[in-house]
Amino acid sequence: MWRKRAVVLLSVCLCLVTLLIGRLVQIQLLDSRDFSKHHVNLLEASVKQRSQEMVIDNGRGGFLDRNGESLIHQRIPVLIFFPFLKNVEWEVEKVAQIIGVPTSTLLRKIEQAKEPFAFGNPKIMSLTNKQMEQINKLEIPGVFAVEKKYALTEYPAEQLIGITGQNHTVLQKRYPDKDLPTDSLVGLTGLEKSFDEFLLPDGKSKLVYHVDGIGGPLFGINVKYVEPANPFYPVNVKTTLDKEIQLLAEELVDKHKIENGGLVLLDLETNSILASVSRPYINKDAPYSEAGINNMMLKQQIPGSVFKTIIAAAAIEYDLDDPTRVFDCDKTITGTPDQKYQHGMLSFTESFAQSCNNTFGTIAKELKEIDENIIEDYAKKLSVVGQVGWEGDIYHFENFRQMEEDNGRIFLDESAKKDNNFVAMTGIGQHEVRLTPLAIANMMATIARGGKSEMVRAATEIDYKDGTSLLPFEEKSLGDESISPYTAMKLQKLLREVVVSEKGTGRGLQGLPYEVAGKSGTAETGRFEGEQQLLNKWFAGYFPFDNPKYALVTVNLGVYDTEGSVTPLFADLVKGLYELDHKGNMGEVPTS
Repeated sequence: MWRKRAVVLLSVCLCLVTLLIGRLVQIQLLDSRDFSKHHVNLLEASVKQRSQEMVIDNGRGGFLDRNGESLIHQRIPVLIFFPFLKNVEWEVEKVAQIIGVPTSTLLRKIEQAKEPFAFGNPKIMSLTNKQMEQINKLEIPGVFAVEKKYALTEYPAEQLIGITGQNHTVLQKRYPDKDLPTDSLVGLTGLEKSFDEFLLPDGKSKLVYHVDGIGGPLFGINVKYVEPANPFYPVNVKTTLDKEIQLLAEELVDKHKIENGGLVLLDLETNSILASVSRPYINKDAPYSEAGINNMMLKQQIPGSVFKTIIAAAAIEYDLDDPTRVFDCDKTITGTPDQKYQHGMLSFTESFAQSCNNTFGTIAKELKEIDENIIEDYAKKLSVVGQVGWEGDIYHFENFRQMEEDNGRIFLDESAKKDNNFVAMTGIGQHEVRLTPLAIANMMATIARGGKSEMVRAATEIDYKDGTSLLPFEEKSLGDESISPYTAMKLQKLLREVVVSEKGTGRGLQGLPYEVAGKSGTAETGRFEGEQQLLNKWFAGYFPFDNPKYALVTVNLGVYDTEGSVTPLFADLVKGLYELDHKGNMGEVPTS
């Protein structure tokens, strides 16, 4: 009997030992880099357990404005202390004297520390170059004056640049063949996502001090500086943004209380984004819980009368813009009396300046009778449908896109093209018409350049750490279809008439230091608060008129009819840009 019990007991023990060995094999060999549901890297954890470290640079690439100024990071010269200083003799008085703080303050901070820290109370202290030189000359183990890279909690163009986060699932899915630390930041939205593979860290720059099980020195009190093996990394994406202009644009958008909408400003010479502002703000605590995570400048919106620019282009090329013809602008697009607007009988040019719906509803139906695809064709020629952002093949990327943007659309289905009512509503930018503010800005840029349509760039190149170029993004044409130079010239005159006409919808932009050409828009959204319908308010244009330099779209989404005009915002940015362009040479500001 006792032999039988011994055999059973021995079998149980062998099973337990086998299970234990299997578990150890799993931990040590199979799942050492991705242990448990928490995805713990046991190798990294083991190293961390045997060391104290201060990360100087997490190794992820950054973003620069067009002048090379950092947009999302700042480097601060700081004083680093390691906690083992509490157990050794060192020249604390000299360090305290150099940075101008009491010795007792330093000693108290170090006594409280359990890991390396950058000194400051409560804000991190920024050292001068002289202080850094004096401290490092002392050569005190555990005391270092270094430049540490800090991520800015608030940075310009946050929706365009995007956000990062620690997301192990996304990291594994996106880069299954890369051996990346589990705490690596990954781009989740915007340019951070588009350029993510270029921005991934090649290793961290850090100060490392090895300790034993109770925190004592393992190899003496020497602290090692560790940096990535590749001296060319991390790289930086050089954006087309101008930080000074971007900050001005954000200030003005907030000044004019744009809570849902924003603006996009293009440089016409390079067809690139100088500034992009989207509201609402991103909720940093829960970015995906609210609309702020979306870049409204890249999202489909109802354009309203801004779309009449496309109808006007088609009308010009199909000779429907007879200057002797007049339209009854006391009526709606259905021919019934207009209860809101009484413009009287207007010519084609006057109709465009005063934004007469009946004129453009009528012309849209006439275009349909010629060819039901004309409206869509001219939307393509003026680059408001499809992608307008930079796209192309680079390295091992096919069809690399700088921006994730919505495609514009004109009709949802073929049957709508055959229905006069739907076509008339389409002619005034309603029904199913949806365009992005970026595409509308590019349309204005195309017209200002005489019909030449180009891709919009948000970045010009990717630079190595030393500033040399890794990869340029050259200017590219946006397809072969375009309007003729003659049509572009006539559209330019129409857009200018919107501003200079006594009854033009853009007359509030008269008298600016740069002469403006553009088109207003007020779109019905079909959404109501109480009995009031919410509207999208637009102004899109370019300036200076005679020598175009900028294209600008301002938009306020979902506002009441009696509020939310974006013309004052447009005007303020025109004035601000004039002042920046003439900085240091500001005498009397001329008016148009």
